[in-house]
Amino acid sequence: MGIKLYYTTVTASREVKSQQAEVMRILESKSIKYETIDISVGGEIRDEMRSKSGNPTAVPPQLFNGDQYCGDYEQFSEAVEADTVEQFLKLA
Repeated sequence: MGIKLYYTTVTASREVKSQQAEVMRILESKSIKYETIDISVGGEIRDEMRSKSGNPTAVPPQLFNGDQYCGDYEQFSEAVEADTVEQFLKLA
């Protein structure tokens, strides 16, 4: 069990790249260990991310604690603002 970050190495979207980088930077600054899962390696990984998140159109970054869905970038960002990242990630 642990934090999983679904992301992509292949995207034309500057917004997605920026969001992914910000999530990684914040997790590292808080010394939260996480595993990255690159959805660009195959459609089945992307489908798994979408299925687990319950959103058929979900785009990275998406965060999970094990198989438990935590949320997307917007929700993560709100948790950062509220200083509730550990609760958001179901670590507290």
